[in-house]
Amino acid sequence: MDKLGTLGIFIQVAEAGSFVAAGQRLGLSGSAIGKAIARLEEEMGVRLFHRSTRSMALTEEGSFFLDTCRRIQSDFEAAQAQLSRAQATPRGQLRVSLPLAGMLLMPTIAAFMAEYPEINLDLDFTDRLVDVIEEGFDAVIRTGEVRDTRLMSRKLGTFKHRIVAAPAYLAAHGVPTAPEDLLGHRCLHHRYANSGRFEPWPLVRDGRELKLDLPQTTVASTLEPLIYLAERAFGITCLPPFAVALELAQGSLVSLLEEHLAEAGTFRVLWPTNRYLSPKVRVFVDYMAANLFAA
Repeated sequence: MDKLGTLGIFIQVAEAGSFVAAGQRLGLSGSAIGKAIARLEEEMGVRLFHRSTRSMALTEEGSFFLDTCRRIQSDFEAAQAQLSRAQATPRGQLRVSLPLAGMLLMPTIAAFMAEYPEINLDLDFTDRLVDVIEEGFDAVIRTGEVRDTRLMSRKLGTFKHRIVAAPAYLAAHGVPTAPEDLLGHRCLHHRYANSGRFEPWPLVRDGRELKLDLPQTTVASTLEPLIYLAERAFGITCLPPFAVALELAQGSLVSLLEEHLAEAGTFRVLWPTNRYLSPKVRVFVDYMAANLFAA
C-alpha cells in the first residue's frame, strides 16, 4: 500500500506540474512530496523529472512510467470497487470543472449535493479548455463537441438561446418583430473571456443563418451583468435559456423573436476514459443528465 501511495503521489506531481501544487491536492507539504519522488527515483534507478528552479517536466522514462502508473491505479480502483460494490455509497471528493456560466447551473448542482451528502464537491469555474486528465478533474461540463479521444462524454441536452428584454425597455423603445429591427436597438453582448470573441446571436430566417452587424451597446465577459442590465431596461440581450429561466418565469424579462432563433448549444459532461466508472462520478453524470434540462 505504501508503494501504491507513492505511485499516486507521482501521478499527482506529473499532473500538477510541481511538488507544491501536488501537495495542496494531497494535503502534504511540498518537501514531503519531493522526498517521496526522490525515493521513488532512487528505487527505480532513473530520473522521472527534469527539474529546474522555475519548472519541471517528465523525462522520457517518466512519461512511460506515468502511463504505467495510471493503469495500475485504474486496475486497483476497479478491483476495490468490485469488492465493495455491495456497500458502494457514492462518497469522497468530486472535482468538477464548469464554464463561467456554470453559476447559473447551481440550482441543479445544489440539488445533487442534497441528494448525495457524502460527496464533497470541488468546483472550478473557467471558460478555458481544461485538460481533464492532466489537471486531475473527475468530470467537466462544457458546451460544444468532444475532440479528446481520452474522454467519455454524455449529452445533457441541447438548448436554444433566448433574446430577452424588460417590459419597460420595450415600452420605451418598441418591440422588435423581425431580426433586422434589432439594428435600431441597444444590444448587450457576451464576449468569451478566453478568446475575446463575441458570442453570436444565432438568428435565422426560413432555416438560413442571418448575419447582422448588431449595435454593441454593452459587452460583458460573463452572463450575470447582462441579465442585470437587461432587467433594468438598459437593452436587449441574447442568452442561454437556463440563464434567464427565473426572470422569464417572473416576468422581469420577456422573450422575443423565438421563431428566428436556431438550436445553438449542446451541454455535455466529460470524464476520463476508464474501464470502471467510480460511484461518485457515475451518480453525478446520471443526475446531471436526468435533471439539468428537466424543467
